[in-house]
Amino acid sequence: MESERISVPARGGGAVRLATGDRLAVINTHGTQVVDFWALCMPDASECLSMVHTRSALRRLRPRVGDVLVTNRRRPILRLLEDTSPGVHDTVIAACDLERYHQLGVEGYHDNCCDTFRSVVAAAGVERTEVPDPLNLFMNFPWDAEGRLDALPTVSAPGDRVTFAAERDLLVVVSACPMDLVPINGRAGPVDVELEVVRA
Repeated sequence: MESERISVPARGGGAVRLATGDRLAVINTHGTQVVDFWALCMPDASECLSMVHTRSALRRLRPRVGDVLVTNRRRPILRLLEDTSPGVHDTVIAACDLERYHQLGVEGYHDNCCDTFRSVVAAAGVERTEVPDPLNLFMNFPWDAEGRLDALPTVSAPGDRVTFAAERDLLVVVSACPMDLVPINGRAGPVDVELEVVRA
């Protein structure tokens, strides 16, 4: 089977088109990077991977190997085939945007995942300006018994990977999250990640 590797730079994004049956691995090269992850159905990008619908379908806050993730129309979109990390991912937190950084005290512009999503989707020739809630791969945002959330560094290791199989034709978009004001990306801050595509 044909395979390719794609590097996604720190604070930047990337996209890959998948046909039904293709596999995509998201590789946490250095073990410390959160990856915002989206999937848009092709050719109708109004249907997309939905966290709220996936949580409802799985009855869990985190996907596990073997789970089928679903769209905003409750249809299968991705199957989780492999996860070599501890399995700590987030399905609750919205993608960072400029207003989030302003609330954290930033003046002027700061790279953010929402702008990355929009620019990558536009470069791929797809019309979609609304940013869906992402699957935040490797993000450690635990909750306690009272429902309070905390932003902690990822617990994955260098080279950990999450592999999906496409259940339909897709455009997958990722952002190597540029957050450097709370410790979700560790002390080193944002770093690069890799994608590995295996064609069916």
